[in-house]
Amino acid sequence: MDAVATGRKASVSRKTKETSIDVTVDLDGSGKYDVATGVGFFDHMLEQLSRHSLIDMTAKARGDLHIDDHHTVEDTGIALGQAISKALRDRKGITRYASIDLAMDETLTRAAVDVSGRPFLVWNVCFSSPKIGTFDTELVREFFQALAQNAGITLHVTNHYGANNHHIAETCFKSVARALRSALEADPRQAGAVPSTKGTLNG
Repeated sequence: MDAVATGRKASVSRKTKETSIDVTVDLDGSGKYDVATGVGFFDHMLEQLSRHSLIDMTAKARGDLHIDDHHTVEDTGIALGQAISKALRDRKGITRYASIDLAMDETLTRAAVDVSGRPFLVWNVCFSSPKIGTFDTELVREFFQALAQNAGITLHVTNHYGANNHHIAETCFKSVARALRSALEADPRQAGAVPSTKGTLNG
């Protein structure tokens, strides 16, 4: 894995025998994206994550899709999480905490985030079908597990209710995006200080 960070931008390249992933993020962007993983539904979700977090994102992946989508989705989550962590550097001056209840038609999902340096995922989301088109719904959790673990964030996602599995998945990505947008923003009252009594948010 190779990583480069400047300002609140970072790039990560992750190459294994299963996948080749290149990710770039700008945490102070405007939600521009250039995404191509070979998994159509996942690309759509990553576009939502970028657009609603205002994180500029490039994500290019080549994976063993002849087997299934698992390695590509998980490894993209790993690389994206690593890029976010690199871009955050010492995490000084950020708001740190945020949560949102996000509605989409009949569906309501909550995401709460603590950019703590301590990775943890609490996942209270159920799908009524194993597939959305050809996409395995269990991979939504796998992506967020990889993202939280490698970004060093505590992430809680709860689907309150919903009937359409596409809407449930999409509200997961959109709610996490909006929570990240708020949590990663500069807090003008922090004046560059680390928002922790420990003096560090690096674990």
